[in-house]
Amino acid sequence: MKRSIGFTLIEMAVAVFIIALLLGSILVPLSTQVKQRNVSDTQKSLEEIKEALMGFAIASGYLPCPAISATNGQEDRTAGVCTGGKRQGFIPWETLGVAKIDAWGHIFRYSVTPAYASSAAPFTLATASDITIQTRNSAGALTNLTSANSVPAVVLSHGANGYGSTNNQGTVQAVPPTWPGSFPDENTNATGSTTFVSRAEQAAGASGAGGEFDDSVSWVARFALYNRMVAAGKLP
Repeated sequence: MKRSIGFTLIEMAVAVFIIALLLGSILVPLSTQVKQRNVSDTQKSLEEIKEALMGFAIASGYLPCPAISATNGQEDRTAGVCTGGKRQGFIPWETLGVAKIDAWGHIFRYSVTPAYASSAAPFTLATASDITIQTRNSAGALTNLTSANSVPAVVLSHGANGYGSTNNQGTVQAVPPTWPGSFPDENTNATGSTTFVSRAEQAAGASGAGGEFDDSVSWVARFALYNRMVAAGKLP
């Protein structure tokens, strides 16, 4: 009788195992590349938004108010000030002509010092701002990253986990049951209006003060804004 030609079960198992190892070695770097690209794209959008905010201030003499809603990207302004005293919400993407959402589909959050958003009394070199950016020091304690009350406006992305964010359709992202206990810094960014945290990423389950963190925070520095305004002849 002629012998059958083919693969034994053991040979097939070895082949499948080798293929699995090869795929695993490829997929891990690919997932890392996707993550890095999303972070890079979001950082680029934040930088473009910051430049647009400064451009708006140069053209108008004041900063824009937050957007009307998650589906209306015009700034929410009434009689020269932000409607109802609104100072934090979503970036007014339509007014500025910038990206609405980050790489994960979450709307960029925005907060502005009311005195800098008033078109009834445009800000001057003496106008005080009221936003402070904090970080964590090597001991894990919160410390100021900027001088206290030195930032006129801040814009941020809620990162890949999206906790505290709203998506493109206006749906609020569900938060874990440990919120805000295990996410104090992300909770500060999602609920605050004058204090925000910017620090290195901290993965889920990693030990360290401040809890899990993947937000990206950008801000308009007061003196950088003044410099642009003076250079444009908008401030003496």
